[in-house]
Amino acid sequence: MLRKRLRYSIFLFLFCASWANAEIEIVITSGMDNARPVAVLPFTWKGAGAPAEDSASVIAADLRRSGRFNPMARHQLVQQVDKYTDINLEVWREKGIEAVVVGIIEQQPDGRLKVSYELVDIFRKKQEMRNGEMVEVDRNRIDNYSAMVEAKNLRFHAHRIADRVYEKLTGERGAFATRIAYVSVNRKKVKPFGLMIADSDGYAPQTLFTSSEAIMSPAWSPDAQKLAYVSFENGRSEVYVQDIYRTNSRKRVAAFEGINSAPAFSPDGRKLSLTLSRDGNPEIYILDLTSRRFSRITRSINSIETEASWTPDGHSLLFTSDRGRGPQIYQQNLASTRAKRITWEGNYNASASMTPDGKSMVLINRSNGIFNVAVQDTETKTLQTLTKTSLDESPSLAPNGSMVIYATVFRGRQVLSVVSTDGRFKARLPSREGEVKAPVWSPFLN
Repeated sequence: MLRKRLRYSIFLFLFCASWANAEIEIVITSGMDNARPVAVLPFTWKGAGAPAEDSASVIAADLRRSGRFNPMARHQLVQQVDKYTDINLEVWREKGIEAVVVGIIEQQPDGRLKVSYELVDIFRKKQEMRNGEMVEVDRNRIDNYSAMVEAKNLRFHAHRIADRVYEKLTGERGAFATRIAYVSVNRKKVKPFGLMIADSDGYAPQTLFTSSEAIMSPAWSPDAQKLAYVSFENGRSEVYVQDIYRTNSRKRVAAFEGINSAPAFSPDGRKLSLTLSRDGNPEIYILDLTSRRFSRITRSINSIETEASWTPDGHSLLFTSDRGRGPQIYQQNLASTRAKRITWEGNYNASASMTPDGKSMVLINRSNGIFNVAVQDTETKTLQTLTKTSLDESPSLAPNGSMVIYATVFRGRQVLSVVSTDGRFKARLPSREGEVKAPVWSPFLN
């Protein structure tokens, strides 16, 4: 049964149903009790009419879904100001708010928008020498900047401000101004399968490719300009690489008899790891995208080798294999011909990827017959289950390693969910109609 399930995962785990122009909804299910209280004040608008987006709401929603922050509800805000100098620090301290975001959006004659923002740490103080005495002086403004933005990009720029806020308050780079890719299925259409991308909050979905046959396993290039994926449009699995922004062109890079599956770009973007059965057994191969040469990495006997992912340094691959009487994670240095098993807890571990710092890896672990997202420390091998859902699959790390997006089942329907890598914060991202699967988080965007 384990072998049958692993074979099934190669082909069928990543189908999903979705929509044309709807958003993914975000439903926070746990993790806000210990979040840091902050406030994002409405940005002052200076221009004709009204702005197309409520930047403050976007920023607050981003901070909330990080699991680290709990923005104050708008009706509870005790001030409505747009400059640091107008903030009453004592009022916010009484409310226990740790940081406040303020801003102004000014419409320019050419239609562009000047967006200015300031971040204020309400409790921050520094000592300063005055007249020979050490006194405490407020130095609360910890970030400020302004930028000229095309009106159509205002929402995405709000994500960038949220990234700045997150980094200033946590010391870690934010990942809100990123995107997700996934596969959709709408069986009411002639071509029901679609390759989709959307902002990290599910907003502004775009269709890159549609087909009457299945699409699966999307994978971002490290520059976030291309997607590799598997398509069955010609009656068998084939791997394609598609340009996203410039030409929308697509190239078929693997179409051997049998299995062509599980593409993953190397950290430098020059190579693609794949699962191929061109020589009989499903094995891990690497395709050099310049020379178009394939190199076989694994050489097993009567076992399945699949779902390869690259370590951050690009020197090794993690992959799933059932060579040990059940699916487990193995790691192989590309300079070696031998792989070592690195998961031992439980009889099923699959779909692994390493965090950017290399200190842990995220995977699917089966315990008591339930498939959950888990994280394993790479040094101690300690494994922690992150989710309490069931039938979890396709985990994908945010580029800063703080969150995992994955597919799961909720009330009999496929939905996306997110969980923080410490397991404290959880949220569902169901579509407004249909189902969603196969999420993959983009790298940081330039």
